[in-house]
Amino acid sequence: MNLPIRIEKLEDVVIAHLEGETLDASNAKDFKSGIAPWISPNARIILDLSVLKFVDSSGLGALLSCLRQLNASGGDLKLYGMIKPVRALFELVRMHRVFEIFNTREEALRSYESSLAVVVETKR
Repeated sequence: MNLPIRIEKLEDVVIAHLEGETLDASNAKDFKSGIAPWISPNARIILDLSVLKFVDSSGLGALLSCLRQLNASGGDLKLYGMIKPVRALFELVRMHRVFEIFNTREEALRSYESSLAVVVETKR
């Protein structure tokens, strides 16, 4: 695999640590096949992009595909840890309006806790 992904599970949240420096045409398929087993109904996934230094259109497409699959099954995807050049690319192509992006893992995890609290309160 050209893009190793290390998985960490915290309760019902999967944190996928991308351990390669690029997400591009050479490994976008590897990313999709590596993350596919974790895409299930109502799955909550956080992608750690802190090691990532370069993303091209194929990489963005792979991330969008993952987001679409999760949204279609009631799941959700959040990103964190982008370095400035990667974040600048996301902003340039307006992907920061599509993805929920956080600076830290803790912020991303907290955002799931707050969405859970909203669901619990509306069920009362």
